[in-house]
Amino acid sequence: MLDARDTPADTPILPWPLPGIAGYRHLTACVRNWLGRLCAVLLLASLAHAADALTLRLGQPLCHAVTATQATPPEKAYGCVGEPRDYQSGTLWLHAYLTGADDMRASPVLLVHQTRFDRLIVLFHYADGFTDRQEVMRGDYGAHWRIGGQIAFEAPARTAPLAGVTLGITHLASQKLLRVRLLGQVAANRDLATAAVLAGGSITLLLMAGVYNLSLAIATRRISLAWHGLWAVCMVLWGLFWSQITLILLPQVAGTSAAQTCTLLACLAVGTATISVILAISAALPRWMVRITIGLGTAVAMVGIPASLVTDGSVDMFADLLGVLVLADLLGVALAIGWSWRHGPGEARDLAKSWVLPMGVLALTQLFDFSDTLFGGGAQIAVLSASAFQTIWLSITATLHFSTMRAELDQARAAESALAELASRDPLTALLNRRGFVECLETTFAGGNEAPLALLLMDVDLFKSINDQFGHEAGDAVLCRIANLLRRFEREVCIAGRMGGEEFVVAISGLTSFALAQFAERLRNDLGTLDHGEVTRHRQVTVSIGVAEGTTRTRFQRLYSAADRALYDAKRAGRNKVLFASGLPDPQSREQLERDQFSFRWPRRRA
Repeated sequence: MLDARDTPADTPILPWPLPGIAGYRHLTACVRNWLGRLCAVLLLASLAHAADALTLRLGQPLCHAVTATQATPPEKAYGCVGEPRDYQSGTLWLHAYLTGADDMRASPVLLVHQTRFDRLIVLFHYADGFTDRQEVMRGDYGAHWRIGGQIAFEAPARTAPLAGVTLGITHLASQKLLRVRLLGQVAANRDLATAAVLAGGSITLLLMAGVYNLSLAIATRRISLAWHGLWAVCMVLWGLFWSQITLILLPQVAGTSAAQTCTLLACLAVGTATISVILAISAALPRWMVRITIGLGTAVAMVGIPASLVTDGSVDMFADLLGVLVLADLLGVALAIGWSWRHGPGEARDLAKSWVLPMGVLALTQLFDFSDTLFGGGAQIAVLSASAFQTIWLSITATLHFSTMRAELDQARAAESALAELASRDPLTALLNRRGFVECLETTFAGGNEAPLALLLMDVDLFKSINDQFGHEAGDAVLCRIANLLRRFEREVCIAGRMGGEEFVVAISGLTSFALAQFAERLRNDLGTLDHGEVTRHRQVTVSIGVAEGTTRTRFQRLYSAADRALYDAKRAGRNKVLFASGLPDPQSREQLERDQFSFRWPRRRA
């Protein structure tokens, strides 16, 4: 595994509607405040507990010696100055002479952060001459591994104090990546438990966010969300391998295999995060900036491939190269977000707010040594926790963003539906107009089994004289009262409409000829007995009705033409009558029938 400096970078995305938009904003603010407080508390706690540990480094107080591959420490003196050389092909021995650490020498625990090696031997030397030996191998940590990326060696409790500790590491890739701490039993248990909680909680949040963002990407077809979901997946896998949770099911990957996998996943996470951010705000960026930034992220991912394969001293060179590339990538992403903030939509602000913490933490891990902080988890715990914070923030922001879009879309659809309803309704009577009636007829009775269907076409007798004698306002009132009565007949099998002027229409399904005749007579009688106020005191307002029978498969124009002829016959027979069509018109050609379905003749005004 590469050093803390090789831990992954992170990148953004954008923003199903839940309760209200205002509620989301309040929730976002609460999450931000509480998570900020939590991060501050954890940081202070980790710094406060750092004094409980004794960090073992070369020269302070570790001395070193290099031998060929062997399982026993050298008898020659250890060198305490300079750096060891040519240890990658042999065994590096590190020895610490413990003085002034009485509080940890009673029940000490040695914690070694996992890295690339083949064998690790730990020797605890006591003042009475007793030496305890413990050992782990690549692919076999036994019971020594702990969640949080650490290997724990507990010294046996003895009356004699601990005088020294010796580590023998075979085929170690780089001593610069080695992190060793000596703690008391209580402090070690505290740090290990806290690191396990932080790692497990962060991985769980990242997993949920990854699944959520991938499903959101599928639902909204946003490619940037898909890349962010892929970033979260990389971070989850990286966290599982780094924290050693994978050893529960795959104990054989312990050590070098897990560390190499972490390096590859960390670099892939940087690349996918970069692509996710840039795609989310690409519309507001110059093309050259998009290409350069995505190129930097891709370069990190590509360099991660050979960096994950090496097990010799070249790992330090790759670590330095990756450190430079990651910093350049972070700078490019930050500039892109800033450019979009100034020249683009508000999405850039959401990105900046969600990514400022993980990007800042990742940048700090490239510049400073975090190995002694955060309960032994160091930079990895910092990046993992910051990434979990980012997923919470950005998931809420994405949900809020799409909730706003969904609300706007619902409003647009409601407005469209209202306009469509207005377009299909007669503004005076609120009945379906000609267009709305035909559409409703087709949707109501289309499909299914063939059933009887009748069309009743009615016209107000001598309506022009009502307008001439009482005025158009009184005439409009007459039409509205007729419409109110017709509206009462509307059911699942009956619809009513105004075809224009004083002409109304009713379509009814499922009635036999005898029942249909009764219905039509009742309708004519009810319309003829309506009270129209002043008009009724001077004359009776009656209607003539023409009825055409067919089935739900009969074209509307054929029914309408037959009912129109029957209506004219009723007018000529003295008005205030119901007449049935003697038959439907002769079938027309296919082309003519298609034209009749969509082009209707406006009815002639009748006296």
